[in-house]
Amino acid sequence: MAMAADGEGVRGEEEGTGLSASLETAWGLRERPSKGPKPGLSLDRIVDAGIAIAASEGIGAVTMGRVAKALGVSPMSLYRYVSARDELYVLMQDVATGSPPEMPAEVTGWRARLEWWARAQREVFRRNLWLVRIPITSPPASPHYLEWMEQGLAALDGSGLKEGWKLSVLMLVGGFVRNEVTLMADLDTAMRAEGQEPGEVMRRYARTIDALTSTDPERFPALRRTLAAGVLDVADAEDTEFEFGIERVLDGVAVLVEGAGARGC
Repeated sequence: MAMAADGEGVRGEEEGTGLSASLETAWGLRERPSKGPKPGLSLDRIVDAGIAIAASEGIGAVTMGRVAKALGVSPMSLYRYVSARDELYVLMQDVATGSPPEMPAEVTGWRARLEWWARAQREVFRRNLWLVRIPITSPPASPHYLEWMEQGLAALDGSGLKEGWKLSVLMLVGGFVRNEVTLMADLDTAMRAEGQEPGEVMRRYARTIDALTSTDPERFPALRRTLAAGVLDVADAEDTEFEFGIERVLDGVAVLVEGAGARGC
């Protein structure tokens, strides 16, 4: 998946792992309290509550105080399980992302496998739009993220690419997926706020661009041609931009793979 929040947190000093508190927790390397301040409180319940708030109100609504209120406990009681909000973000992200689905045996060849991997990522983001709002603070290393990375790298087996190039390809493809979902989420939010259908939003946008450029068409010749073609008058189907983009990205990777083969890399 594209890079996402990891959070610095508090380093594990007693065990000497050198990992952030969030990673120690995600990988099960930190001991949880044997008894909490309130019966029934657990790390799983805290993470689930955070996810529920993010899904209904957005990631910005997820605070230690808000989660504590949802669970009916004091904010301080959460710190026995989670050291900071950034740590909670990492745990929420790991749980919501989950392990990648098993790639079908009939999906063969690096391009088909990589495309399948990208589409699987997109579905996860679309089910959990709040994931794309989590700030990127460091290279992610949570358990499920590394499972996705493993699957992505394995998809490029047989491509002939250097290992470093494989990682760069994963960042390119994952970044495209994340950006496309973010843009679609932003547009959807804006349209819902205005209470208008995509077609009307686009027609209004076309009228705005026309009004702004018609007085000086020589300054905006390319835009005037686009307007004349009627491209901005109709809203694309939901998946049009993704389908166009993923094919072009993979076309570029194909050029790299072909070049690697020619050079014997």
